[in-house]
Parts: sequence; C-alpha cells; structure tokens
Amino acid sequence: MPAHHDRSTVPHDDGHDHPEHDHHEHDHGHGGGWLARIRHAFVPHSHEVADSVDDALESSARGIRAVKVSLVGLAVTAVVQLLVFLVSGSVALLADTIHNFSDAFTAIPLWVAFWLGRRPPTRRYTYGLGRAEDLAGLFVILMIAASAVLAGWEAVRRLLDPAPVHNLGWVALAGLVGFAGNEAVAAYRIREGNAIGSAALVADGHHARTDGLTSLAVLVGAGGVAIGWTWADPVVGLLITVAIAAVLRTAARDVFRRLLDGVEPDKVQAAQDALTALPHVVAVRDLRMRWVGHVLEADVTLDVEPHLSAAAAHELAHDAQQRMVAVVPRLRHAVVHAYPDSAGTTPLAGTVPA
Repeated sequence: MPAHHDRSTVPHDDGHDHPEHDHHEHDHGHGGGWLARIRHAFVPHSHEVADSVDDALESSARGIRAVKVSLVGLAVTAVVQLLVFLVSGSVALLADTIHNFSDAFTAIPLWVAFWLGRRPPTRRYTYGLGRAEDLAGLFVILMIAASAVLAGWEAVRRLLDPAPVHNLGWVALAGLVGFAGNEAVAAYRIREGNAIGSAALVADGHHARTDGLTSLAVLVGAGGVAIGWTWADPVVGLLITVAIAAVLRTAARDVFRRLLDGVEPDKVQAAQDALTALPHVVAVRDLRMRWVGHVLEADVTLDVEPHLSAAAAHELAHDAQQRMVAVVPRLRHAVVHAYPDSAGTTPLAGTVPA
C-alpha cells in the first residue's frame, strides 16, 4: 500500500478497483424501483449486505403488524375493564384501566415510527428515519409516567375519602380479563421485538406484562372489600402505582441507552473477534457501533500489513464488512477503513471494554 496512507472504504464490493473515496454508483442488475434505490442508498455494491437491508424493511413491516395486533388487543381489554368500573366504582380497577388505555395508545407512535423507518434516506436525513423509533420510546415513557401519576392520585383520593365498591364479582372478572389480555399482548410484543431488534417494542411488551400482573392485584382489592376491608381497594391502587413506576424505571433505562448510542458489549466483542481473526489485519484501531431504530450501523478502522496494495486492502475491507454482517445480529451496514500499520499507532486491545 502506498506510504501516504491510502485507505479503502466499504461499501464497495463489486470487484472493481475504485479510486480513494470514489462513491459513484454502478448498475449491477439489481433492478429498478424504490427497493433498488434503497439498496444502493445504504450499500451500493454489496449483494449480501443488500439482503440485510431487505431484512430491515421486512422487520419494520413485522413491527407494524405487531403494533396493530397489540393495539386492538389492549383496546378491547381496556374497554371491557372501563365498562366494569362504571358499574362497580373500583379505584383499583380504574387505575388498571387507565394504564391499559395508555399502553394501547403507545402503539400509535410506534406504528408511525416503524412506518417512517421504512422510508429511504434523503439528502437531509442521510441515515434515514430509523431513530424515530427511539423517539417513540420517549413517548412510551411519558405515557407510563402519566398513568402512574393519575393512578396514584386517584388511589390517594379514595383512601382519604372512601367510597363503596359494588359488583365485586364483576370487578374480579375484569381483573382476570385484564391479566389475560395484557399477557397475550406482552408475549407477542416481546417475541416480535426481540426478533426484529426493537428495544421500544420489547419495552412496551414488558410494560404490558406488568399491566397483566397488576390486573391480578385487582382481585386482591375486591377480596379485601368483600370481607369488609374498605381500604383494600385504594391500597391496591397504590401498589399498582408502584408497579407502574418500576416499569417506568426499566423502560427509561433501555430507551435512553439507545438514544445515547449504547450498544450491547457482546455485539461489539463479536465484531472485534471476527475482525482480528482476518488475515493481514494487524489490529482494530477503532470500532464504533450504534443502533438506528432496530438495526445496527458500524464504522471500523483497521491497521493492516503495510505491504498490501490499495487493491488488496480494498478487498480486505470488503471481507471485513461481510464478516461483521455475518456474526453481528441486526447489523445492516458497516463502513470499513483500512490503513497500513505504522509505528506509534495505538490500536484497540484484543477485547473491547464494556
């Protein structure tokens, strides 16, 4: 490789020699239309990585489907609980119903975020709009916080000014309905969220699961009232508020971690190990990864053996990109820079700190 530190940058993997930083497009028979344009917008010459773009589009569609199903499921559950509250006056059931409605409505911004994430990059939004998913996560947090405040306020009010609870059998049944509906939605959201790598969808799934458990707590309140403990219903409402606050803490941690470009250390380590195992790689000087919605982006700088030609370094960078895509789940796009190793460099060690 020339001594003036030429670098080979991927994505470029069509087998042609390209001048340094020459990112002009070529027609490789990928076909026309919007899908081909999206492929080239992310990875102009990589067949294998273009497949990962197709996977990203498919996962967004899968996320939209999960949001639609969960929205209907939670809305039906919440409406049933609301009807029972109107005839029973149970504050614990009201707290649970409020939370279920808020959980159902969090599906709307997630739906919009997944839809925006499918749009191709533009000159203004060159990375696309995948980060809209993280903004939707913020909305989820706000809805959880609002439901905690409303439920807590109503529970305290009823504790200070008790009111009779009627139709305890219906209240108990509504609690069971709430548990069944929320648990079904939670399992579905978590499964789909893990499958597509969406932290926002997984967090909303855990949100729904906790709602299901708090729905069972309504049974306790109804049982307490049945044996004459009039304070049991608002106390259970307060316990539900505490459970909502616990969910808020976990959801906020996960969402803010994504917003601050936090990545799971095991994924970084997997990429590090794959890169250092490649022939002619002296060291991984820099390795950066971040989530953009539910897909990963990476930028890598390699120190390679100084005798490599520019063409050989280009091919090595291409191999590095393909290897990373193969070993790191949800990695959609990687840019790899290859520099000749020289004295005085301080590459990364064999492991990446957490």
